[in-house]
Amino acid sequence: MQAILYGAPSTAASIVHWLLLELGIAHELRLLDLEQGQQRSPEYLAINPQGRVPALVLDGQVLTESVGIAMHLADLHPQVGLAPAPGTPERGDYCRWMLFCAGTLIPAYRRWFHPEEPAGEAHVAAVKERVRAEIEAAWELVAGHLAARGPYLLGGRRSAADFVLTVLMRWSRNMPRPTDTWPPLHALAQRMKALPSFRELYAREGLDDWT
Repeated sequence: MQAILYGAPSTAASIVHWLLLELGIAHELRLLDLEQGQQRSPEYLAINPQGRVPALVLDGQVLTESVGIAMHLADLHPQVGLAPAPGTPERGDYCRWMLFCAGTLIPAYRRWFHPEEPAGEAHVAAVKERVRAEIEAAWELVAGHLAARGPYLLGGRRSAADFVLTVLMRWSRNMPRPTDTWPPLHALAQRMKALPSFRELYAREGLDDWT
């Protein structure tokens, strides 16, 4: 298997990068400088016309959308046990949380980090106030689920969904209410951050916060 990951530190590409490390998939990491606009270069747009990261070139196939890539990678390596088998009740729960991350949390975070996009510069403060409430309500839901059915999203079994969720928890570290203030979320983060693959992710992406 030949894999090339195009990404940038502290982005959704970290989800894919972390899973590549956890699954032991040999890969080439090509970090883009988003501040310099490398994601909009003709060379990268030929790979991902959306001009976003991540993009994973896997045996010549271009894959985008971080959560979708995570699900695909977990399915490719069933022996690791990060994805329940299709058709099982556990798979339904797994899909629920993966799509909750992709459809609820990630879009909300984009509005938090880029509040000018939905309604223009004049409405940045209002957008941030509204989206903060949305994000905190989402984390309240997840915390309640973990408190009742944890310690992982699927109960006693760690899955690729926990990797996705942990990266998104990190995104809240500088928000008014970071996820560490919810005990069940903090406990999950501590378990996930103890993995050797997490330390390797940080080393490769040059990160040193939220450890």
